[in-house]
Amino acid sequence: MKTDATGKEPLIRLRAEAARQPYPLLFVTISGAHLYGFPSPDSDYDLRGAHVLPLREVVGLDSGRQTIEVSKTEAGLAFDFVTHDAKKFFGLLLKKNGYVLEQLVSPLIVHSAPEHAELKAIARSCVTRHHAHHYLGFAQTQWKQFDKERPRRVKPLLYVYRVLLTGIHLMRTGEMEANLVTLNATRRLSHVNDLVARKIGGAEQQTLTDADANFHRREYERLMAELEQARDDSALPDAPAKETLQALDDLLVRIRLDFGV
Repeated sequence: MKTDATGKEPLIRLRAEAARQPYPLLFVTISGAHLYGFPSPDSDYDLRGAHVLPLREVVGLDSGRQTIEVSKTEAGLAFDFVTHDAKKFFGLLLKKNGYVLEQLVSPLIVHSAPEHAELKAIARSCVTRHHAHHYLGFAQTQWKQFDKERPRRVKPLLYVYRVLLTGIHLMRTGEMEANLVTLNATRRLSHVNDLVARKIGGAEQQTLTDADANFHRREYERLMAELEQARDDSALPDAPAKETLQALDDLLVRIRLDFGV
Protein backbone atom coordinates (compact mmCIF):
# COMPACT_ATOMS: atom_id res chain seq x y z
CA MET A 1 0.00 0.00 0.00
CA LYS A 2 1.17 3.53 -0.69
CA THR A 3 1.88 5.94 2.14
CA ASP A 4 -0.78 8.55 2.88
CA ALA A 5 -0.73 12.19 3.95
CA THR A 6 0.74 11.25 7.33
CA GLY A 7 3.63 9.34 5.75
CA LYS A 8 2.32 6.03 7.10
CA GLU A 9 0.92 3.07 5.24
CA PRO A 10 -2.89 3.01 5.46
CA LEU A 11 -2.76 -0.51 6.93
CA ILE A 12 -0.91 0.80 9.99
CA ARG A 13 -3.58 3.41 10.61
CA LEU A 14 -6.42 0.98 9.92
CA ARG A 15 -4.97 -1.45 12.46
CA ALA A 16 -4.76 1.37 14.98
CA GLU A 17 -8.45 2.12 14.38
CA ALA A 18 -9.30 -1.55 14.89
CA ALA A 19 -7.47 -1.48 18.22
CA ARG A 20 -9.71 1.40 19.35
CA GLN A 21 -12.96 -0.54 18.86
CA PRO A 22 -15.02 -1.07 22.04
CA TYR A 23 -15.24 -4.88 21.86
CA PRO A 24 -12.76 -7.68 21.12
CA LEU A 25 -12.55 -8.42 17.41
CA LEU A 26 -12.79 -11.83 15.77
CA PHE A 27 -11.53 -10.40 12.49
CA VAL A 28 -11.42 -7.26 10.38
CA THR A 29 -10.72 -7.30 6.65
CA ILE A 30 -10.78 -4.83 3.77
CA SER A 31 -13.68 -5.19 1.36
CA GLY A 32 -15.04 -2.96 -1.41
CA ALA A 33 -13.05 -1.72 -4.37
CA HIS A 34 -9.69 -2.68 -2.85
CA LEU A 35 -10.80 -6.29 -2.50
CA TYR A 36 -12.47 -6.29 -5.91
CA GLY A 37 -9.29 -5.16 -7.66
CA PHE A 38 -10.31 -1.74 -8.97
CA PRO A 39 -9.71 0.99 -6.36
CA SER A 40 -9.52 4.54 -7.66
CA PRO A 41 -6.88 6.92 -6.29
CA ASP A 42 -9.56 8.44 -4.04
CA SER A 43 -11.29 5.20 -2.98
CA ASP A 44 -12.02 4.95 0.72
CA TYR A 45 -11.38 1.78 2.69
CA ASP A 46 -14.32 -0.48 3.47
CA LEU A 47 -13.49 -2.36 6.67
CA ARG A 48 -15.75 -5.25 7.65
CA GLY A 49 -15.63 -7.80 10.41
CA ALA A 50 -17.04 -9.38 13.54
CA HIS A 51 -16.77 -8.38 17.18
CA VAL A 52 -17.58 -10.36 20.32
CA LEU A 53 -19.98 -8.98 22.90
CA PRO A 54 -19.09 -9.77 26.53
CA LEU A 55 -21.27 -12.27 28.38
CA ARG A 56 -22.92 -9.61 30.52
CA GLU A 57 -24.20 -7.83 27.41
CA VAL A 58 -25.46 -11.09 25.93
CA VAL A 59 -27.33 -12.56 28.91
CA GLY A 60 -28.27 -9.38 30.80
CA LEU A 61 -31.11 -6.92 30.31
CA ASP A 62 -28.82 -4.36 28.68
CA SER A 63 -28.09 -6.03 25.35
CA GLY A 64 -24.92 -4.93 23.59
CA ARG A 65 -24.43 -3.38 20.20
CA GLN A 66 -25.15 -5.97 17.52
CA THR A 67 -23.66 -3.74 14.82
CA ILE A 68 -21.05 -1.01 15.08
CA GLU A 69 -20.58 1.50 12.27
CA VAL A 70 -17.87 4.17 12.09
CA SER A 71 -17.16 6.47 9.13
CA LYS A 72 -14.20 8.83 9.28
CA THR A 73 -11.85 10.88 7.17
CA GLU A 74 -8.60 11.71 8.92
CA ALA A 75 -5.53 13.27 7.31
CA GLY A 76 -6.62 12.16 3.86
CA LEU A 77 -7.56 8.61 4.85
CA ALA A 78 -11.27 7.84 4.48
CA PHE A 79 -12.73 4.63 5.79
CA ASP A 80 -16.04 2.98 6.62
CA PHE A 81 -15.84 0.49 9.51
CA VAL A 82 -18.68 -1.99 10.11
CA THR A 83 -18.64 -5.00 12.43
CA HIS A 84 -21.39 -7.35 13.63
CA ASP A 85 -21.48 -9.34 16.83
CA ALA A 86 -20.32 -12.91 16.23
CA LYS A 87 -23.80 -14.42 16.62
CA LYS A 88 -25.31 -11.99 14.12
CA PHE A 89 -22.42 -12.57 11.71
CA PHE A 90 -22.83 -16.34 11.95
CA GLY A 91 -26.54 -15.93 11.26
CA LEU A 92 -25.86 -13.85 8.15
CA LEU A 93 -23.39 -16.48 6.98
CA LEU A 94 -26.16 -19.08 7.16
CA LYS A 95 -28.58 -16.86 5.23
CA LYS A 96 -26.56 -17.33 2.04
CA ASN A 97 -25.24 -13.79 2.27
CA GLY A 98 -22.42 -13.42 -0.23
CA TYR A 99 -21.22 -10.17 1.33
CA VAL A 100 -20.27 -11.71 4.67
CA LEU A 101 -18.63 -14.69 2.98
CA GLU A 102 -16.48 -12.34 0.88
CA GLN A 103 -15.59 -10.31 3.97
CA LEU A 104 -14.70 -13.39 6.00
CA VAL A 105 -12.27 -14.81 3.43
CA SER A 106 -10.82 -11.51 2.16
CA PRO A 107 -7.02 -11.81 1.92
CA LEU A 108 -6.70 -8.13 2.92
CA ILE A 109 -6.54 -8.70 6.67
CA VAL A 110 -6.40 -5.87 9.20
CA HIS A 111 -6.97 -7.98 12.33
CA SER A 112 -7.33 -11.72 12.85
CA ALA A 113 -7.90 -13.69 16.05
CA PRO A 114 -6.94 -17.39 16.02
CA GLU A 115 -10.62 -18.36 15.69
CA HIS A 116 -10.82 -16.47 12.38
CA ALA A 117 -9.06 -19.30 10.55
CA GLU A 118 -11.38 -21.85 12.15
CA LEU A 119 -14.45 -19.87 11.07
CA LYS A 120 -13.14 -19.64 7.50
CA ALA A 121 -12.71 -23.40 7.38
CA ILE A 122 -16.28 -23.98 8.59
CA ALA A 123 -17.65 -21.36 6.17
CA ARG A 124 -16.55 -23.43 3.19
CA SER A 125 -19.31 -25.89 4.16
CA CYS A 126 -21.85 -23.07 4.40
CA VAL A 127 -21.75 -22.40 0.66
CA THR A 128 -24.86 -23.58 -1.19
CA ARG A 129 -26.26 -23.32 -4.71
CA HIS A 130 -28.67 -20.70 -3.35
CA HIS A 131 -25.82 -18.21 -2.91
CA ALA A 132 -26.41 -17.60 -6.62
CA HIS A 133 -29.56 -15.65 -5.72
CA HIS A 134 -27.43 -13.07 -3.92
CA TYR A 135 -25.26 -12.49 -6.98
CA LEU A 136 -28.12 -12.51 -9.46
CA GLY A 137 -30.02 -9.96 -7.39
CA PHE A 138 -27.05 -7.67 -6.86
CA ALA A 139 -26.16 -7.77 -10.56
CA GLN A 140 -29.72 -6.77 -11.47
CA THR A 141 -29.62 -3.86 -9.02
CA GLN A 142 -26.28 -2.60 -10.29
CA TRP A 143 -27.34 -2.94 -13.92
CA LYS A 144 -30.48 -0.86 -13.28
CA GLN A 145 -28.35 1.80 -11.61
CA PHE A 146 -25.92 1.83 -14.52
CA ASP A 147 -28.67 1.90 -17.15
CA LYS A 148 -30.70 4.76 -15.68
CA GLU A 149 -27.84 7.17 -15.06
CA ARG A 150 -26.78 9.84 -17.50
CA PRO A 151 -23.97 9.90 -18.17
CA ARG A 152 -23.50 6.19 -17.60
CA ARG A 153 -20.64 5.47 -15.23
CA VAL A 154 -18.00 2.75 -15.20
CA LYS A 155 -18.29 1.97 -11.46
CA PRO A 156 -21.74 0.30 -11.34
CA LEU A 157 -20.91 -1.60 -14.52
CA LEU A 158 -17.74 -2.97 -12.93
CA TYR A 159 -19.83 -4.17 -9.99
CA VAL A 160 -22.11 -5.97 -12.45
CA TYR A 161 -19.20 -7.90 -13.92
CA ARG A 162 -17.61 -8.49 -10.54
CA VAL A 163 -20.66 -10.07 -8.93
CA LEU A 164 -21.55 -12.16 -11.97
CA LEU A 165 -18.06 -13.60 -12.36
CA THR A 166 -17.80 -14.17 -8.60
CA GLY A 167 -21.15 -15.98 -8.59
CA ILE A 168 -20.28 -18.16 -11.59
CA HIS A 169 -16.92 -19.10 -10.04
CA LEU A 170 -18.55 -19.90 -6.69
CA MET A 171 -21.20 -22.12 -8.26
CA ARG A 172 -18.65 -24.05 -10.31
CA THR A 173 -15.90 -24.46 -7.71
CA GLY A 174 -17.38 -23.78 -4.27
CA GLU A 175 -14.52 -21.31 -3.77
CA MET A 176 -14.91 -17.60 -3.10
CA GLU A 177 -12.97 -15.20 -5.32
CA ALA A 178 -14.02 -11.55 -5.19
CA ASN A 179 -11.17 -9.96 -7.14
CA LEU A 180 -12.33 -9.12 -10.66
CA VAL A 181 -8.81 -8.96 -12.07
CA THR A 182 -8.08 -12.46 -10.76
CA LEU A 183 -11.40 -13.78 -12.03
CA ASN A 184 -10.80 -12.32 -15.48
CA ALA A 185 -7.29 -13.74 -15.75
CA THR A 186 -8.83 -16.97 -17.08
CA ARG A 187 -11.93 -15.44 -18.70
CA ARG A 188 -9.84 -12.96 -20.69
CA LEU A 189 -12.65 -10.50 -21.33
CA SER A 190 -10.77 -7.56 -22.81
CA HIS A 191 -13.62 -5.13 -22.15
CA VAL A 192 -13.45 -5.95 -18.42
CA ASN A 193 -9.74 -5.14 -18.35
CA ASP A 194 -10.50 -1.87 -20.11
CA LEU A 195 -13.15 -0.95 -17.55
CA VAL A 196 -10.80 -1.71 -14.66
CA ALA A 197 -8.10 0.48 -16.22
CA ARG A 198 -10.57 3.33 -16.67
CA LYS A 199 -11.81 3.05 -13.07
CA ILE A 200 -8.29 3.06 -11.66
CA GLY A 201 -7.28 5.87 -14.01
CA GLY A 202 -9.58 8.46 -12.46
CA ALA A 203 -12.95 10.16 -12.81
CA GLU A 204 -12.27 11.69 -16.21
CA GLN A 205 -12.32 8.22 -17.80
CA GLN A 206 -15.37 6.87 -16.04
CA THR A 207 -18.27 7.53 -18.44
CA LEU A 208 -19.56 5.43 -21.32
CA THR A 209 -21.35 6.06 -24.63
CA ASP A 210 -24.70 4.60 -25.71
CA ALA A 211 -22.87 2.25 -28.08
CA ASP A 212 -20.79 1.00 -25.15
CA ALA A 213 -23.96 0.48 -23.11
CA ASN A 214 -25.57 -1.64 -25.82
CA PHE A 215 -22.55 -3.92 -25.95
CA HIS A 216 -22.45 -4.29 -22.17
CA ARG A 217 -26.19 -5.02 -22.06
CA ARG A 218 -25.61 -8.06 -24.25
CA GLU A 219 -22.72 -9.16 -22.03
CA TYR A 220 -24.82 -8.64 -18.89
CA GLU A 221 -27.63 -10.80 -20.29
CA ARG A 222 -25.16 -13.48 -21.40
CA LEU A 223 -23.45 -13.69 -18.01
CA MET A 224 -26.77 -13.65 -16.12
CA ALA A 225 -27.82 -16.69 -18.14
CA GLU A 226 -24.44 -18.31 -17.49
CA LEU A 227 -24.78 -17.80 -13.74
CA GLU A 228 -28.30 -19.25 -13.75
CA GLN A 229 -27.01 -22.28 -15.64
CA ALA A 230 -24.04 -22.65 -13.29
CA ARG A 231 -26.47 -22.61 -10.35
CA ASP A 232 -28.66 -25.27 -11.94
CA ASP A 233 -25.65 -27.46 -12.75
CA SER A 234 -23.84 -26.88 -9.44
CA ALA A 235 -22.82 -29.77 -7.21
CA LEU A 236 -23.18 -27.51 -4.16
CA PRO A 237 -25.79 -28.57 -1.58
CA ASP A 238 -29.13 -26.87 -1.00
CA ALA A 239 -28.30 -26.24 2.67
CA PRO A 240 -25.39 -26.68 5.09
CA ALA A 241 -25.13 -30.08 6.75
CA LYS A 242 -26.12 -30.58 10.39
CA GLU A 243 -22.45 -31.10 11.22
CA THR A 244 -21.68 -27.62 9.86
CA LEU A 245 -24.39 -26.04 12.00
CA GLN A 246 -23.08 -27.87 15.06
CA ALA A 247 -19.52 -26.73 14.32
CA LEU A 248 -20.68 -23.11 14.10
CA ASP A 249 -22.64 -23.44 17.33
CA ASP A 250 -19.67 -24.96 19.14
CA LEU A 251 -17.37 -22.23 17.88
CA LEU A 252 -19.76 -19.47 18.95
CA VAL A 253 -20.07 -20.89 22.47
CA ARG A 254 -16.32 -21.21 22.78
CA ILE A 255 -15.77 -17.66 21.52
CA ARG A 256 -18.27 -16.33 24.05
CA LEU A 257 -16.53 -18.11 26.92
CA ASP A 258 -13.01 -17.23 25.78
CA PHE A 259 -13.66 -13.59 24.86
CA GLY A 260 -16.47 -12.76 27.30
CA VAL A 261 -15.86 -10.89 30.55
